[in-house]
Amino acid sequence: MDLNALSARELSARIRRGELSATSVIRDTLDRVAKVNPQINAIVQDCGADALAEADALDRRIAAGQQVGALAGVPVTVKVVSDQKGYATTNGTRIFKDVIAPQDNPFLRHMREKDAIVIGRTNTPAFSYRWFTTNQMHGETKNPHNPALTAGGSSGGAAAAAAAGLGHIAHGSDIAGSIRYPAYACGIQGLRPTPGRIPQFNHSGPDRGIGPQIMAVSGPIARRVDDLRLGLEGMAGYAPDDPWTAPVPLTGPAYRRRVALVKRPGGIATDPRILDDLDRAAAMFRAAGWGVEEPTEIPEIREAVDLQIDLWLSDGHADKMALAEQEGDPGALALLTHYADRAAAIDVKRFGEIFARRSALIRAWRGFLQDYPVVLMPVSAELPFRQDEDLEGSAVLARLWESQLPQIAIPLLALPGISIASGVVDGMPSGVQLVAPPWREDICLEAGELLERGFGFPALAL
Repeated sequence: MDLNALSARELSARIRRGELSATSVIRDTLDRVAKVNPQINAIVQDCGADALAEADALDRRIAAGQQVGALAGVPVTVKVVSDQKGYATTNGTRIFKDVIAPQDNPFLRHMREKDAIVIGRTNTPAFSYRWFTTNQMHGETKNPHNPALTAGGSSGGAAAAAAAGLGHIAHGSDIAGSIRYPAYACGIQGLRPTPGRIPQFNHSGPDRGIGPQIMAVSGPIARRVDDLRLGLEGMAGYAPDDPWTAPVPLTGPAYRRRVALVKRPGGIATDPRILDDLDRAAAMFRAAGWGVEEPTEIPEIREAVDLQIDLWLSDGHADKMALAEQEGDPGALALLTHYADRAAAIDVKRFGEIFARRSALIRAWRGFLQDYPVVLMPVSAELPFRQDEDLEGSAVLARLWESQLPQIAIPLLALPGISIASGVVDGMPSGVQLVAPPWREDICLEAGELLERGFGFPALAL
């Protein structure tokens, strides 16, 4: 049986019924990792021995008639930016290679409580700064559809692993598109939840700065939208070690089936293929009875990008630069140098202004989403970048950041978003993004499944 032909939910159900053993599933998955991973370098820390031991223990519990969780036996991966007890939380750097996690990050604790099994830990760029996954600690992750293209970042290892069938659900993190963009670049699906939906805290290190606290999230990446749903169910929930988590139900009230089609948010020039993807997606919604409109105006989005950059990269810039210089990573240094002058202009007065404007923008977008519960727009204005294109100079870097406006703005606005694959043409993936009101990941998932049926289910990459 090809395990990747089964959804994570189907796979877990068969394991719980005893039709498949968790041990055979994990062994088969690890065999595929051994065969495929050397081609793409998506998984950079092996958890195979622990995974097999956990699978054996799970099989014995099932044989004894004990109750097991909804993720029983599902093979998953975890990004090396997050704590997993006994493993190094490297964040793609050599300087953190000996930072061994004393306990699991709370999202992983939740997944283990539901009997998910971690088969490996996935690559990220140094400090998770880039949309390109390569570093001096773990090396370069290849796009499984086309090695000339980026696998995306910062969760490039996660997306490449999921696209290649190395685990059903991959954990990613997203502060500026780091779940949605790798999913887009690798031709699969990725969900950025509302901040506070999925708990996260690394007990191996200090508390994060204010920007990451209010904008960075963990979330699932997978080939199927329903696998994203199951991953969300597995990761989500209140946790005392994350002060931002809230016990909000995963399903909200009925909503209007109304879509705002926004082809060029912020006036960005958008690739013709992406525009065609958006038109096709709009037609799918209309065919299913949803209302689709192209509003003449949407709330300010370009300013949201500027504020996101200030909260993420400008705050504590000197400390970030010192670590990047210590690591000597070219990508991290290029990015931080590009925004150095902007960071130097931030003072206490400006910091207060940022939060006042953030509040106003969130208010405007929440009002807009009352009328249009789904916004259909690009993930990126460009098709996936060439690998390491951001190292080709400041002008190129500025162009790349401009094209990523649709995804960078969403974290500042504290909204959920989902990247849905539209297909791979001549080795080039593409897709679209859906944005919903806060805490309404269920809308993202329902609308995403509608498009998944229309675009076609993503095929295995390798």
